[in-house]
Amino acid sequence: MIMFRLMRRVSEIETMAPIAKGRAGPASGLDDLGGASPSHFDAVLRPNRSLPPTGFAIVMSIVIGANILFGSYFYMLGAWPVIGFCGLDIFLVWLAFRVSYRQGRLRERIRVTNNEMWVARVLPSGHETRWRLQPFWTDVSIDRPVRHESQVRVTSKGETLVLGSFLSPPERGRFADALRAAIAATRS
Repeated sequence: MIMFRLMRRVSEIETMAPIAKGRAGPASGLDDLGGASPSHFDAVLRPNRSLPPTGFAIVMSIVIGANILFGSYFYMLGAWPVIGFCGLDIFLVWLAFRVSYRQGRLRERIRVTNNEMWVARVLPSGHETRWRLQPFWTDVSIDRPVRHESQVRVTSKGETLVLGSFLSPPERGRFADALRAAIAATRS
């Protein structure tokens, strides 16, 4: 529910039309553009995954062990239908982690050169969207002080694009400052 509200809020703010949409290939995330001119800024943003695969294995082992223990206990008491609910519990915990790890495949790549700024967003489904902006006409803004609802907004010619909405507030603030400095460097 929270992710839906966040995505709806971002889509209400984003007004910039992409220049390309499609399925991400092996050279996705701007890798196919090459390095014709030197980059002032090149960053790949990814959501934080707080539980590594070994932690996932440990958590699932604990969940499975606890459900086997409680399921066996209730089976001995004659309440055998509880075993089905224990299996359902294991499946739902596994499914929740699978959805969370899938969302972790989202990434955004931002590259700023002397002549252009490229943004590529690759969704967990594998679909890629690209934007191309002129750094001279581009402005980066973020609400100060940076709070949970603050967004990094890139505005060019009256159109707005939101970047790094999955980052933590301090990360969004540092990212906005670095991007703003890179764009300023292209103007000098």
